[in-house]
Amino acid sequence: MIHFRADDGEHIHVKIDGEGPPLVLLHGWTASHRDWNPFVEAFAARHRVYRWDARGHGGHALQAHSPVSAARMARDLEEMLEHWKLRDAIVIGHSMGALTLWQYIRDFGCARLRKLVIIDQSPRILTDMHWRWGIYGDFDQARNAAFVRELQQDFAEGVLGLVGRSLNERARRKYRENGEGMELARQRLRAMAPQPLIDCWSSLAAADYRDVLEKIDVPSLLVYGGASNFYHTRTAHYVRDNIPNALLHIYEDVDHAPHLWLRERFVKDVLDFIDGGD
Repeated sequence: MIHFRADDGEHIHVKIDGEGPPLVLLHGWTASHRDWNPFVEAFAARHRVYRWDARGHGGHALQAHSPVSAARMARDLEEMLEHWKLRDAIVIGHSMGALTLWQYIRDFGCARLRKLVIIDQSPRILTDMHWRWGIYGDFDQARNAAFVRELQQDFAEGVLGLVGRSLNERARRKYRENGEGMELARQRLRAMAPQPLIDCWSSLAAADYRDVLEKIDVPSLLVYGGASNFYHTRTAHYVRDNIPNALLHIYEDVDHAPHLWLRERFVKDVLDFIDGGD
């Protein structure tokens, strides 16, 4: 793994595989470049694949004093693309990665981008009386404030609780059973430095990218879980209806990580989308 130096001095770690047109993979909150491991062989056979650990993620201690935020991660993405002189990049963003990508488009436009893939994300994760398509359909400012307090008291349990209270019955059952997989997740989360990730969450919760969707002028593939932990399928349809000419695939009966549940289908959908006409 190598790194580039952001303009505030932070080292952003990146794993690069394969040769060909650039394909950039942006992971979700509390995750890392390793979440993309199942897809590297297939994608790297045709593309030069760039997988970063977003700042504050991947176990890399922060060097700079800049808070971890959507705007800072979007700037990191622009600096990464510039560092390797990438143009016509295909970018796949899952969860937080999709929010980072929407922030990037707000701040820098689509000039460097060729195609986008968005995985299971709402353009606004908090809800209110006028917006029901964020987390759970009823995760408002008050619920978010309570969640942040949970994170500050016990980060690992707060994150697990967010999933455990989810719309997905399988996830709720696993949370109640509190088995070996849950304990492994707990241990992984307890090894993380919590404050940068809490700062990151607070930034994401404050964001609203609904106005960005109509400005996307490159082909977009949307992949959503039909049994997402966090979003009703109406969220997927909203995103599809507001990005010009977007293509939506809903993977039935899988959760917030549809690409991980149906890996072969996801690889085929992505490669077909990339190879299709612009």
